[in-house]
Amino acid sequence: MSKKVVSIVKYKDPLVSVKKAIELVDGFERLPVDGKIFIKPNLVYWNRHCDFPKWGMLTTSRVVEDVIRLLKERGVNDISIGDGIIADDPKDKETPEDAFEKLGYNLLKERYGVKLYDLFSRPYEKVELAEGVTAKMNSDMLHSDFLIDIPVLKTHAQCVVSLGIKNLKGFINIASRKKFHGADPKYNLHYNVAQLANKIPESLTLIDGIYTLERGPTFDGKAHRSDILVASKDMFSADLVGSNLLGIDPADVPHLVQVGKDRSRPLDLSDIEIKGESLESLAKPHGWEFIYKKNDTLPLSYAKAGIGGISYPKYDETMCTFCSFYNGVILVAIKEAWKGEDFDNIEILTGKIKEPTPGMNKTILLGQCQYNKNKDNPIINECIPIKGCPPSVEEIQSALKQAGIRVPSYIFKNIEKAPLIFLNKYKGKPEFEDKFYQIV
Repeated sequence: MSKKVVSIVKYKDPLVSVKKAIELVDGFERLPVDGKIFIKPNLVYWNRHCDFPKWGMLTTSRVVEDVIRLLKERGVNDISIGDGIIADDPKDKETPEDAFEKLGYNLLKERYGVKLYDLFSRPYEKVELAEGVTAKMNSDMLHSDFLIDIPVLKTHAQCVVSLGIKNLKGFINIASRKKFHGADPKYNLHYNVAQLANKIPESLTLIDGIYTLERGPTFDGKAHRSDILVASKDMFSADLVGSNLLGIDPADVPHLVQVGKDRSRPLDLSDIEIKGESLESLAKPHGWEFIYKKNDTLPLSYAKAGIGGISYPKYDETMCTFCSFYNGVILVAIKEAWKGEDFDNIEILTGKIKEPTPGMNKTILLGQCQYNKNKDNPIINECIPIKGCPPSVEEIQSALKQAGIRVPSYIFKNIEKAPLIFLNKYKGKPEFEDKFYQIV
């Protein structure tokens, strides 16, 4: 059996580098010139209220334009670009518009005649991805003739890596995304993500590693300028190579293990031919996990700082995207509220499966899933619910106050500008340039 081909190319020049990566794998061999082509970048999050570190988090606009130019050179006219962009408020329609404007996508629409879609405003169809796994998936992609998947080369705090297959999660609606983070031990996040590529059209995967990200998938991770492109007509093979480039053995990535099992494919690259640069010369370890104390009750840095009287058990894969955002905010709030004295034996629970610890004085249940699971649990001495899916800032603020966590007012007053604080670590580093996220 012939081997799957994957290219690894150092990014050096606009258009030229992307063209080389695609040509090395004959990536447009089966692309129908008269067909419908859908381009899926990774635009996982956007904030219209403030700037934030985009490097390694979002697909660069540079690579997206390069792909469009190559398609136009081949005479392709029917090109669509889209993603389901997560904002702090899932009903917010202004944020996707702001993202498309500031990332230059509106210029791409004007310049090349491409169609631009906020997928949350587009039709969905119910698709059976595998036995026991259904999702509402974007109709535009499902009825396209060819998909060009352009994820970022990054790690993920729940899925270990977020590459070609994981990037397809942007095609499913919010209800399906929440369901993917289910409590069922078999149909968990990893199993569900592994099924995402089962019903897509013919495709090319082009992983954008101009910037890579550890402890992703969002702005609180650490970005690196890596200048790597990975391409393949086989998405799983691209992901295996991408994982290795991040210094992560695919055998340690549950959803890749599941895909390998489902497709009878090895994880050791033995059925893959790599063209271009050598994997060994560019691979670099990228951390994916946020480190907690040994009993997973508090982030390690908080424990080292002496913060006590509070237990915030480590997140798991059942916590969905919306609670994940507030999870980070609450951790910042705890740090700012701590004044050297222990809190009043408080526990904060997240996700869908966590159980309360006996003997805690106060138990905060973050999100509707936790509330539904533990609201009547007799172990809890004082239950402080934060209901809603997602919960409101006001509910969170009130719950923390009730628990005796005195958070400075500015934390919640300027919550929409919280990502600004993560920009500081990139100041004065010329390799982190906004130009890759602009169209000129």
